Amino acid sequence: MSDTVETETATAAPGTRPDTAPAPAAGALQRLRRPRTYLWLVGSVLLLAFPFYLERFWLQAGLFAMAAAIGAIGLNLLTGATGQLSMGHAFFLAVGAYSYCILAGESSTENGHSLTGLGLPTWLAAILAVLLAGAAGGVFSPIAGRLRGAYLGIATLALIFIGQHVLFNAGSLTGGFNGRAVPPLSVFGFTFDDTEVVVAAVPFQSSEKLWYVALLALLLSGLFARGVLRGRPGRALNAIRDHRIAAGVMGVPVARYRAGVFVLSSMYAGLAGVLLALVFQRTVPEYFGMILSLEYLAMIVIGGLGSVAGAVVGAAFVSLLPQVLTHYSDSLPLVSAPGTGGLAPGEASRYLYGAAVVAVVLFLPGGLTRLKKPGEKK
Repeated sequence: MSDTVETETATAAPGTRPDTAPAPAAGALQRLRRPRTYLWLVGSVLLLAFPFYLERFWLQAGLFAMAAAIGAIGLNLLTGATGQLSMGHAFFLAVGAYSYCILAGESSTENGHSLTGLGLPTWLAAILAVLLAGAAGGVFSPIAGRLRGAYLGIATLALIFIGQHVLFNAGSLTGGFNGRAVPPLSVFGFTFDDTEVVVAAVPFQSSEKLWYVALLALLLSGLFARGVLRGRPGRALNAIRDHRIAAGVMGVPVARYRAGVFVLSSMYAGLAGVLLALVFQRTVPEYFGMILSLEYLAMIVIGGLGSVAGAVVGAAFVSLLPQVLTHYSDSLPLVSAPGTGGLAPGEASRYLYGAAVVAVVLFLPGGLTRLKKPGEKK
């Protein structure tokens, strides 16, 4: 008997018990057997294969959705996780989009405006544009660190009016009412423009090429935000949201965390603005108005506050709905093509996701991602 015990002890790893050694392998095997794992695998394969099968319209719709998802993740960190209401998210999207155009573009004359451009490499311009959006959030962060709730919402609303005034009147930087063209992204000599590149007998143009850039950006943004929310900063942010005074008593620097998450949210918005500019291929001041900020709030409410998955689901719903209504406007009742009279697809989509916001608030406060199977713990 003693010989058997000694043999088992000798084969076990130092500092562990023999009966607990296989636990990590068993846990990994159990995770592989979950249906969610197979759904992730199938979804990943489909996302990678879409550029080979979808037409340009649906690829552009998907690009809009991915860019919106990145911006919604940033707003969810601020509003969903920290409880800070922001109405100025569109301002930081505009900072990212126009900063990229100014940094990457060349000085030229367009629509009667002498446009200023620094002509930097486009990949460097994209990085600097995101940092400039964060710097703009840093300028406002002392206010964000001290205000909360509706007071912060009103203060950030002022950013929209300031941004619209600058975008429409600083013609040498923004191009005025007509906007300015967006230089195509170029990385290591590969340009993401409409020049055809044949891949597996499929012609790749700007939409197909940018698809993988947006997919990578969304993946990295989601993983980083998930790490923030599941780590120590996320617990501090949730404590500030749930009870600000108690969080301060526990040693959480409330003002510093509020200011920091505002800067991080601004950087996410800047990255979304750069992607939107690359997809649109032209920046227009009218797009970055109050309606865009309200749409981002609708995204995180419909999808689920304080959740990365909720931001992605809500962004897909709000951004794809007008695209779908526009595409099928001829066959849908009460919806007509833009410019033909009747209810335009854009207006119809706002009614629908406005009703979705009301329904979620009344019947599903946790958002669409909080839907659980019967008997499953919440």
